This record gives sequence, C-alpha cells and structure tokens, in this order.
Amino acid sequence: MEHCKHNLLEIKSLLNNLKTEDYTKPLSLLSDSTIGQHVRHILEFYICLIASKNTGIVNYDNRKRNLEIETSLQFAQSQIDFIIDNFIIENTNIQFTLEGNYSAEAAETTAIPTTYKRELAYCLEHSIHHQALIKVGLKELELENIINENFGVAPATIRHKKQCAQ
Repeated sequence: MEHCKHNLLEIKSLLNNLKTEDYTKPLSLLSDSTIGQHVRHILEFYICLIASKNTGIVNYDNRKRNLEIETSLQFAQSQIDFIIDNFIIENTNIQFTLEGNYSAEAAETTAIPTTYKRELAYCLEHSIHHQALIKVGLKELELENIINENFGVAPATIRHKKQCAQ
C-alpha cells in the first residue's frame, strides 16, 4: 500500500509542475490523447477499486470516466488525496471478485477470484505503465525535466539497473 501511495504522490508532484494547457494538450506521440486522459485513467482504476469495497466485486470496465479529472489539475490532485485517504489499511487480504469482459466482440463477463491487495498491486502496475506513456508526452512537450528519471519505470527495472551498475 505504501508503494501505491508513493506512486500517487509522484503523480501529484507532476501535476503541481504542469500548466493546464500542457495537461490538456492532445499529443501526437500519444495518438492525440492528453496527459490528463492518462492521469484520469490511472486514478479511475483506484477509485473503482475503492468503490468496490462494499460489494466485493471490482469491474474496471464500469468505471465512471470523470472528464473533470482529465481537464482540471486541481480536481485530479483532490482525487489523489481521496484515493490515499480511502485505502483499506486494516485488512488488505479481503476477498474480491474481479469481473471483466476481455473480448472486443462478445458481451461475455469473466469472474476471477482476487484480493484487495492483489488489485492494489494491479493498480500500481497499471499506473506505472501509463506513467511511461505520460513521460513520452512530457518529452514531446519538452518538459521531461520536471520528473525524475525513474518516473514510469517498474521497480524491478530500477533494481536491475542498480545491480548492473555495481
């Protein structure tokens, strides 16, 4: 959970250093998506997981897709605070069912047993993946200097690079 919190605070720090026009600008290297759209996508997975605490069923396909997250830096930052404030901390081994439709054609839902802790790990991996894309967008904007070199890099890759440098 601390890793998720650290990751979200890293995103919040990025948002503190962006201007709205950079956050909402369609970027060619991102197929005309915006940094804000990637941040929204990251945050909505966490928000979806938090909303699932009462039902025990998490379905990332059914997330809200709140456009305010992708257009307002301040609102996105408030959503990060909401996520951090609403993490389950007392029992992360709560059983959940992950539901999803993994086909572009059929309307077939698959149910997979999981735990809250496993889904937090998934949200973290998902976040890192989208941060790597955000890094590409920042390079297009010539703003890569506002993040550290490990932004969007998996912890295993960071450890491997450190080991190779020794």
